[in-house]
Amino acid sequence: MASGVKPRVKVPKTAAAGSSITIKTLISHKMESGRRKDKAGEIIPRSIINRFTAEFNGQSVIEVMMEPAISTNPFFEFKATVPEAGEFKFTWYDDDGDVYEAVKAVAMA
Repeated sequence: MASGVKPRVKVPKTAAAGSSITIKTLISHKMESGRRKDKAGEIIPRSIINRFTAEFNGQSVIEVMMEPAISTNPFFEFKATVPEAGEFKFTWYDDDGDVYEAVKAVAMA
């Protein structure tokens, strides 16, 4: 895992079966576009989180492809329907091949 990269996720601990919940995710990442130059005038290599996915009990909920224009520390907020108790798995994919994951369980209310 690259230095300083940290995923954070907020998911309700409980939900009623079939209800819609709000999920918030943020990953701390500098997101270099590959177009900036350092003090020596050299191009800083591109380094971004290029893909984000969320699954619930193995089923895809959302998939986002990201481009260099995305901001530092990308934040996503979205709704998902929870049909049963289970786990959300969140995955961020970095240009350098690193993969960051977070898992959050949801129980039935």
